[in-house]
Amino acid sequence: MDDLDWSDLRYALAIGNAGSLAGAARQLGVNHTTVLRRLDALEQHLNARLFERLRSGYQPTEAGTAVLEQARRMGDRADEIERLVLGRDRELTGLLRVTTAFVVMEHLLPKPLAAFARAYPQIEVEVVENAFLVDLSRRHADQAQNWAGLEADVALRLSASVAEHLVGRQLGMTHCRVYALRGAPDLPQGVVPLPELVRDVPWIAFERDAQARVYDRWMRSQLANANVRIRVDIFNAMAAMMHTGVGVGVLPTFMEPKHPQLVAVSDIIPELSVPVWMLTHPDLRRTARVRAFMQDVGDGVAQLLRAN
Repeated sequence: MDDLDWSDLRYALAIGNAGSLAGAARQLGVNHTTVLRRLDALEQHLNARLFERLRSGYQPTEAGTAVLEQARRMGDRADEIERLVLGRDRELTGLLRVTTAFVVMEHLLPKPLAAFARAYPQIEVEVVENAFLVDLSRRHADQAQNWAGLEADVALRLSASVAEHLVGRQLGMTHCRVYALRGAPDLPQGVVPLPELVRDVPWIAFERDAQARVYDRWMRSQLANANVRIRVDIFNAMAAMMHTGVGVGVLPTFMEPKHPQLVAVSDIIPELSVPVWMLTHPDLRRTARVRAFMQDVGDGVAQLLRAN
């Protein structure tokens, strides 16, 4: 038997993930007929039917399930090899992908990121604003014509805990207080005990069912009986609504410089103090551009955190 073509397995795996030829074609950035042709070639090579063609979609046969399992292992191994190669990259050039939350991008990253871009003009930084910690060791096959598209090289996260397989540094702590529109006649203008704020003042809160963040869980428990007028999903929306004077809300203290119209009406809330982490995969930390970014931008963000 001739050697098995890894690229044919890539097509089979895309079909298995998508459940259809059309879905696989979209993932791989090719046309429908190309996917079918490559699947036919693989089945002929293996002398086995890998998928049942059903009205509901392509369902793996017993042989197909075994092939897909091995293909996923091969894909993971290919990812590992690529990370090891990237990890030995000593050039201060190329693309560096960073994932973070919207509020971090707006308030903590701009100045350090701009300084880094000026210092390393051959490094192109791509920032993905994402509120969820991605697994930097995983790569996905749903990026057109890019089997090993890396989701991110570096993650900047507000999180009490991080995945054990990632490495990096804690840059500092973020703290939160309750804020109100400065001069609003129906809202407090000085520090008030938190129980009184919860009891007496209208609130802007996060979505009722949100539980992913420490802030979501705190609001769910502390504001259960509060007068909540508006619910939003992110801190930037919270601040925008607070500027209307409709209620008070919780914000990280590092947002204060961009919102001088808001005044703090509570002390720091200890339960909402969260570390800021800069993280990468162990195989990538030796990459020159990753190392430079984590050092220079990390130092810049740490300095901003100390000032707030």
